[in-house]
Amino acid sequence: MNKSEFKNIIINIPKAELHIHIEAVITLGSVKKLYKKRFGEAMSKENQASLFAYEDLNGFIQSFLKIQDLVSSEQDFDLIFDDLKKYLLNNGITYCEAFFAPTAFLKKGFDYGKMVEIFHKNIVSIKEETGIIIKLLMDVSRTFGIDNALHNYELLKQYPCEDIIGIGLGGAEQKGAAAEYEKVYNLALSEGYKAVAHAGEDVGPKSIWDAVDILHAQRIGHGITAIQDEKLMESLKERQIPLEVCITSNTFTKAVVKKASEHPVRAFFDKGMLVTINTDDPVFFKTTLLDELWICHKELNFSMDEIKQLIKNSFTASFLSDKEKGDWCKKVDQAF
Repeated sequence: MNKSEFKNIIINIPKAELHIHIEAVITLGSVKKLYKKRFGEAMSKENQASLFAYEDLNGFIQSFLKIQDLVSSEQDFDLIFDDLKKYLLNNGITYCEAFFAPTAFLKKGFDYGKMVEIFHKNIVSIKEETGIIIKLLMDVSRTFGIDNALHNYELLKQYPCEDIIGIGLGGAEQKGAAAEYEKVYNLALSEGYKAVAHAGEDVGPKSIWDAVDILHAQRIGHGITAIQDEKLMESLKERQIPLEVCITSNTFTKAVVKKASEHPVRAFFDKGMLVTINTDDPVFFKTTLLDELWICHKELNFSMDEIKQLIKNSFTASFLSDKEKGDWCKKVDQAF
């Protein structure tokens, strides 16, 4: 089976994506529109090349912040959500839990309440137009420290929104150990919010241990350095704590693997760990969910039955109700 044939099959299967950043789904066309609005002139080829020039995780994060800086008003999120809608439709994604990172926008003086209103308006509109369900997780961010994370969490409580179901911890792991954010995670979980955390992306297994044992994270973003700790893999398997795996992203950062065929997701799956497949930042890594699933099939020798299981895993690992998870898994079986 070639890539085109594979995609023609998989696009028609209901899918969930659980690790994707809304600012990183934006298209190049929208980036150019935002640039012109922000600076009053067309984006040069040199500026475009510079924006997407990075060789490691920290370089990528700086480019991510530059994209955020192009957003000059709360209304610009309409453009971002329009691109998100197109991405979800183009990949046959029916349910999505996406990250949004408010800190950079708040530092620019954005009104959080207005942002949330625009998020909700777009999410409702997308569901009405397409049937696609979107939920959001606030990235409290390790990049700016614990006080900033607590401030973001207070805004989450101050402006409740049914679309925002919990918190995440993004940013460069080397700049903020998971354990430092215990207070905000304890608050969120005690007050009924969901909690996930990026861990084990470019830092060793201890980061994952801390995320699950200190933060009590319900899912782990990336988690690939678990391959270095047999005891940790056994623990993740026994507790069925999901990993949000992003193969192309992990290959780019080269922290653990340099090519897709070496990715530990194959070993995790074979061991019985609950792994899901995601894109992380589609525009930055030039990938889609269909591409990531093709990599699993082509480079990591996942059979079509195993691809089906990976797709079902994403619903199982989501924050949907047990009934909704079961219903979606049945629809996956029927579609196959």
